[in-house]
Amino acid sequence: MLKIYTFTGKPNFFFSLFLGSLIFTSCASASYQSDSSAPQSIVSSEAVKEVAQGKEQAPQRKQQLIKKARMTVIVDSLDKSVDTVEEIINQQKGYLLSLEETQLDNSYSRPRATIQMRVPQNLLETTLNELTKLGTVQNRSISAEDVGEQIVDSQARLSNLRRTETNLQKIMDKSGSVKDILNVARELSNVRGQIERITAQLKSLQNQVAFSTITLNLEAAVSGTSNQPGLPSQVQDTWNNSTRSFGEFTVGLLRLGIWLIVYTPYLLIMVAAGYFLKRKFRSSRRVGQSSQSTNSDNS
Repeated sequence: MLKIYTFTGKPNFFFSLFLGSLIFTSCASASYQSDSSAPQSIVSSEAVKEVAQGKEQAPQRKQQLIKKARMTVIVDSLDKSVDTVEEIINQQKGYLLSLEETQLDNSYSRPRATIQMRVPQNLLETTLNELTKLGTVQNRSISAEDVGEQIVDSQARLSNLRRTETNLQKIMDKSGSVKDILNVARELSNVRGQIERITAQLKSLQNQVAFSTITLNLEAAVSGTSNQPGLPSQVQDTWNNSTRSFGEFTVGLLRLGIWLIVYTPYLLIMVAAGYFLKRKFRSSRRVGQSSQSTNSDNS
């Protein structure tokens, strides 16, 4: 026999309390999960921002510039200016590459000097400003070449070659056949040769970056031989010119005689042809005159 029980009073109250606590627990767990996930999203976004800012603030590759300058200056005294340039080079902690002075023989020409120097790159502008004080600047130019990629590439190749050298040296230290040792020694010699060559190139590039090259052309404002030479010098110059002229004239006559000797057959042919034409012309002229006189007599 089936019995049906109905809950009234307190049992209904407990059942409602159980359902309410279950619903509250589920809501609380959902809110906790949502709150716990929020900080993760915030941290991830801040991390992304930091990464982006780090990329933006990443230091750029420093330019490695080889700078060269050229300048032409008109000066009053060439000798004093050359001495001043040497003093400027010493003050700027540079060094002299070459010095070439030109003293021309022409009295109307101006003495010149070409000076090549190297100065630290950070003192290039200061040195040029000091050189402009020597006189009147005719022209001035500065050129630059970026060799940063070449330096980085040379450093990378040098690092790889040194690792290869270390590995080959380890192989050499191990025992093996004579043939293998000779092959490794040959390869090791080639690698060391490449290391020396790249090292020299790298040092040259770094030196050119550290020190800039200046090519300075100096020209005197007036001729260097403006004074009239003395009497002995004039007599000596006259004697030298006359003897030189006599020699040139003699050589010219000899050359003319050689040309005449070589072309004598052609000259004889031309003279014979001229003589023949002249006789023919004279004979034809005589025949014409005789015919005219005969006609006049008949008339």
